[in-house]
This record gives sequence, C-alpha cells and structure tokens, in this order.
Amino acid sequence: MEISIVTQEDLQELKDTILSSLASLKDELSTQNTSSNDPVLLKSHQVQRMLGISPGTLQNMRAKGIIPYSKVGGVIFYNKEDILNIIDDNKQYG
Repeated sequence: MEISIVTQEDLQELKDTILSSLASLKDELSTQNTSSNDPVLLKSHQVQRMLGISPGTLQNMRAKGIIPYSKVGGVIFYNKEDILNIIDDNKQYG
C-alpha cells in the first residue's frame, strides 16, 4: 500500500488547472452565444425581472401590443432582443 502526501503546491496546481479550465469554458460559451443567430427566448418571470414590472403590467403590455410574444403550449415566450430594444427605445435623458 502506497501513501501519498498532498502538499500545498499540489493543491495550488489543482486550483490553477480548474480555474484555467473554467476560464476556457466561459470564453467558449460566450463565443457560441455571440456567434449564434438563434434568438434567446425568455419566460414571463424573466421579463418581469428585467423590466421591474408586475405580472399584470406585463399582461397589459402584451394586450396593448407593446411587447411581442409567442405562446406555445400555454407558455409565453419573449425574444430577448425585443425586450432589450424596448428598454433602449424608452431611454430617458436628463
């Protein structure tokens, strides 16, 4: 039976390897997200959080045609780009 002793340097090397791998994965994922032409879809609760509004306000905005949406099997989806455009269009200065 062989006994190995783990040193502080071993732990630091493991930590550095893990952090390096995570950084590479993060870079790869961000590259995939920016190069993809597929829309990012959000659910109602995500849009409510982004805009800081209540469920009723979101429903009113849908009913008035302010926010485009799609309904699939009872679940409402919003294109993230549409929401970001709405935020951008309603910027106020001064």
